[in-house]
Amino acid sequence: MDDRSLVGATADHADVVDSQAALLETSLGSDAKVEYVALSRLTTSPLNVRRKAPTGIEGLAESISAKGLLQNLVAHALKGKRGKHALLGVCAGQRRLAALQLLADAGRIDGAYLVPVKVVSEAEALAASLIENHAREPMHAADLAVAFLLLIEEGRSADYIAALFSVPVLTVQRRLKIANVSPKLLDLYRNDGMSTEQVNALALSDDHAMQERLWFEAAQSWLRDPHQLRAAITSEEIDVRNNPLVSFVTLDAYEAAGGFVRRDLFSDKRNEGYIGDAALLQQLATERLMVLAQDVAAEGWQFVETRVKRDYSELSAYGRLSSHSRDMTKKEKTELGKLQKSRDKAAAALNAYYDDESEAEDDDKRDALEEAANATSAACDQYVERLESWTQEHMASAGAFLILDHAGQVVIERGLVKPEDKAAAQRSGIEGAASFTSEKKAKPVHGEKLCRRLTAHRTAAVQVELAANPNVALAVLMNRMIPTVFDEHFRRDYSNNRNAIEVSATCSHSKLLREADDMAASTAWKEIDAERSKWAAMLPKQMAHLLPWLLEQSDDVKANLFAFCVAATLDSVSGTDSAHPINALCDVLNVDMAKYWTPTRETYLNHVSKARIVEVVSNAVSPEVAAPLASMKKDEAAAAAEIRLSESGWIPEVLTNRETAKVYSDEIEDEEDEVTE
Repeated sequence: MDDRSLVGATADHADVVDSQAALLETSLGSDAKVEYVALSRLTTSPLNVRRKAPTGIEGLAESISAKGLLQNLVAHALKGKRGKHALLGVCAGQRRLAALQLLADAGRIDGAYLVPVKVVSEAEALAASLIENHAREPMHAADLAVAFLLLIEEGRSADYIAALFSVPVLTVQRRLKIANVSPKLLDLYRNDGMSTEQVNALALSDDHAMQERLWFEAAQSWLRDPHQLRAAITSEEIDVRNNPLVSFVTLDAYEAAGGFVRRDLFSDKRNEGYIGDAALLQQLATERLMVLAQDVAAEGWQFVETRVKRDYSELSAYGRLSSHSRDMTKKEKTELGKLQKSRDKAAAALNAYYDDESEAEDDDKRDALEEAANATSAACDQYVERLESWTQEHMASAGAFLILDHAGQVVIERGLVKPEDKAAAQRSGIEGAASFTSEKKAKPVHGEKLCRRLTAHRTAAVQVELAANPNVALAVLMNRMIPTVFDEHFRRDYSNNRNAIEVSATCSHSKLLREADDMAASTAWKEIDAERSKWAAMLPKQMAHLLPWLLEQSDDVKANLFAFCVAATLDSVSGTDSAHPINALCDVLNVDMAKYWTPTRETYLNHVSKARIVEVVSNAVSPEVAAPLASMKKDEAAAAAEIRLSESGWIPEVLTNRETAKVYSDEIEDEEDEVTE
C-alpha cells in the first residue's frame, strides 16, 4: 500500500469516527422546547421499541388524574402528516399516553386536554425510545417506602396512597414499616447489604438503636438471619403461631381483655403476630383452666391441680393409681371404631405429606393436616376416657391434673397420688397402689454410647472445677481413703459404685478422649490440657528429683498441683442416665454444665432421632419454633435446631441429673448387737 492509499484509508476512518461521535453526541431533542398539544393529536409511534402491551394503566390513570402528568412525553411528526394539527407519534411515554386515553374514554378528560410533549426529529425518535426503555430502572423498595412516608406526612391516608398507586392497603402499610427502619440500615438495604427478609424482620421494632445493635453488633453472621432477628426483637413476646396458650385462650379473648398484639405485616397468614403481654395471656389461660377444674373437682377427687405446660419431672414424682375401664356397649364399639378409622386416615395423610419429597412446601396444607391428625387422635383419647372409672376410695386418696398439651388442648390425668402420700396409700392397701413401683420401665431417652459420651463431658467439667479447689480436692480424697483405713468403723455402709475417684491414681485423661470424639474441642478439655501443660513444664524431668522438688515448693504450689492430680483421677463415665456419686461433687462445686457443653450437631443432635430433636427444641425454646423442624429432613432439622438452641442453655437430662446413689445402713442390727453383748 502506497502513502496515498494510506492517507485515503486514514481519512475514511476519520470520517467514520466523526460520524459515530456526531451520533453519540446528538442532543436527542434536548434543544427542543416542551410544547403543550391536544391529546387528540397524539398516537403511538411505529418507532417505539416497546412492543409488549403496557400494564398497570388503570393505576397510572388514577395517579395522573390526582396529580396531573408530571413528566412530558417525547414525540415526532409522522411521515405524510403535515400541517398545524398533524398527528404526532409518541416514541417515549407509551404508558402515560395509554393512561390519558383511558381517562378520555371514561369521559374524565377530552381530546382538547393539553399534554406536555417534547417534539424531536424522526431520526432521533428511535434512539429516544430505546434509551428510555433500556435505561429505565424501577424504584428501590427503600426509596418507595420513604416516598410513601412523605405522602403520609403531607396528610395523605394509606387508602389514598393505595388508590393512587393501585396497590393493596397492606402493601402501603408494609412500605411504611420499612420506612421506619434506621436510615443507616436503609442505606445498606439500598446497596444490597441486606435482604428484603432481613429488613422486614428489623421493621418489627420501631427502636432504631435496637435495630442497629442487632445488625452491627452481631457476633456471627447467622445472628443476622431473619429468624434470629425476629427472635431477638420479640424475645420477651410470644409468637401466636401454633402457641398452645393462644390456641386455648384464643386471640380474640386476649385482645378483648386489653392485650396488645404486635402484628407481623410481612406475613401473609391471618392473625400472625406477637403477644405483647405474656403475663395477661398466662393469667387468662390459668383462669379458664380453673373454671374447667371445678367440674373435675366435683367428681370427688382429693385435689385438682392445673398447669399451662406439662412438667415431666414434677409429674414423675407422683404415684399413679390404676383405674378400671367398664366394658363398651355394641354402639360404643362402633362409634370408637369410626373415630379410630378417621384418626388412622388423618395420620396416614400427614405421613404421606412428610414422605413426599417431590411436593413443594405448603405451610397451609401442612398445618391443616397436622390439625386434623391432632383432632382425630384427641377425639379417640377422649372417647376412651369416658370408659375410665374410679372408686370413691381412689378419689379420696388421689387427685387430678388439668394440663395444656402442645396444641392447646386440655388433657386431664386422674389418679395421681402426691409424693408424700404414696407410702400411706401403699400401706392402706388401696387397689392399684402397687403400681407405684411396678410400672413398666420406659425406654431410656439416650442409648449407652451417647450416655458414655455425655458423662465423659460431665467428668471433664468436674475436673476443671475440682482442680481449682484444693480444699475440696483434699476432702474428696480423704472421703475415699478414710473408709478404707477405718474399715471396721464403716463396714456396714454400702452402696453401688459409691466412689467417684480411683485411689490407685488411675488417670482418666486418655479414657475421656476415647469415649467422646469431640472432647478435644470442648471448653473443659482445653482448660484441662492447658493446666496439664503448665504443670508438665514445671515438673522435673526425672522421678528421682520429684520428691526433693516437691519439698522445695510453696504450700500454694503443692496444694494446686495436688488438686489437679486428684481431679485427673475422676471418672464418672457411665452407660446409663442413673444416679452417680459424682453428682454430690457437682452440687458441692456448683458445676454449671451449660458453661462447658452446648448442643450442636456434633455433640448431640446427630446422635438422636428427628423426633427427639423436635422434642428438645419444643421444650427448650417453644413448640411453635420447633414445628417447622418436623417437616425437614434429619440433617436439615439438626442444622436448624443447632441455631435455635444456641442461646437456650439447654442441657440433656444425663447432664442435669444430680441424683446420687443411696447409702444403706443396718443401724438397727448394731443396736441389737450391743444389747446382746
